[in-house]
Amino acid sequence: MTSSVLGSVDVVVIGAGIVGLSHAHAAVERGLSVAVVERDEWATGASVRNFGHGCVTAQDGEALGYALAARREWARLARDAGFWLGEDGTLVVARADDEFAVLAEFAELRGEQVRLLDAADVARKAPVGDGVVGGAVLPLDVRVNPREAVHAIATLLAARGVTFHWATTAHVIEPGEVATSRGTLRAGNVVVAVGHDVDRHFPELAERRKVRRCSLSMLRVADPHGREVGPAVLTGLSMLRYAGFAACPSLAEVRARVERRHPDLLAAGLNLMFTQLPGGDLTIGDTHDHQRTLNPYVAEERDELVLAETARLLGVGSLTVRERWRGVYASAPEPFLVETPAPGVRVVAVTSGIGMTTALGLAPVVLDDLG
Repeated sequence: MTSSVLGSVDVVVIGAGIVGLSHAHAAVERGLSVAVVERDEWATGASVRNFGHGCVTAQDGEALGYALAARREWARLARDAGFWLGEDGTLVVARADDEFAVLAEFAELRGEQVRLLDAADVARKAPVGDGVVGGAVLPLDVRVNPREAVHAIATLLAARGVTFHWATTAHVIEPGEVATSRGTLRAGNVVVAVGHDVDRHFPELAERRKVRRCSLSMLRVADPHGREVGPAVLTGLSMLRYAGFAACPSLAEVRARVERRHPDLLAAGLNLMFTQLPGGDLTIGDTHDHQRTLNPYVAEERDELVLAETARLLGVGSLTVRERWRGVYASAPEPFLVETPAPGVRVVAVTSGIGMTTALGLAPVVLDDLG
């Protein structure tokens, strides 16, 4: 074990993505001293590679509770850390009658959380192609710029006394201390928030919880219409992926139609959606591939599928690509992983692709349990 001692704190957090920072934030709110260990020079994982979408309303069960609590924290952190927060909600575009039926059923279930729109209202909110039959606005949903927000939160936490050990790898995690590549940190409690890399530290735990890596095809494209789009934009394919819609009887009809007419979209796990970055470019995506070890070679067909379907949604012939990347997040049968592999050690991961939506609500619950 490394002999030099970096310090002693109440809580050591391993991982400076949104899950780790949420726990550091919750600990500081309790008046605890905190150190964050991050293997890279800045957060480079799922927390900066996503849509920046706080998809609150489409959640269900405990995820919905965490999302609602997280929304309040996003508003407070945006004010305190000075990053942009969009509060125009989410626009769900229905391009078939069965999709609009799902939205109508969802509105019955959620009341004021869902506002139905006709096709003309949808067109006023976002540029969409032909074939739109209606839609809905989910006004509670929020947006941030993921390339800015996580870094701003880390800067705010540093100003509030959190010690960050960047470019530092956690080697050995034991009750009361963490041995890193730069020395040992002593701690009353340890939170391990390393996302899909939980198997690097606790392989048996990861195997038991069936944690895999989910790879996403995502792109930044020029806005072909040159207009501001306030809300995040989801489609009928999104309804198949978010738990909140599962209670809607008409969802079975949507799934059957897509399976019959577009099996390739289901095979790719396409969640057709986009958000707009400051400056106008669109973040578009995304496909889903699940493996324990990701194949480093990604077929161009996945990006082509995303581009073609997004162009069709926007009613244009083609799109100009600015950037391409692979998002990666932890995936498992249960949406949240919270485990205690040793006394005073919590392993925490959002294993459903909704870390930005829920982490700020999940972290206080974990900290309460740690005492």
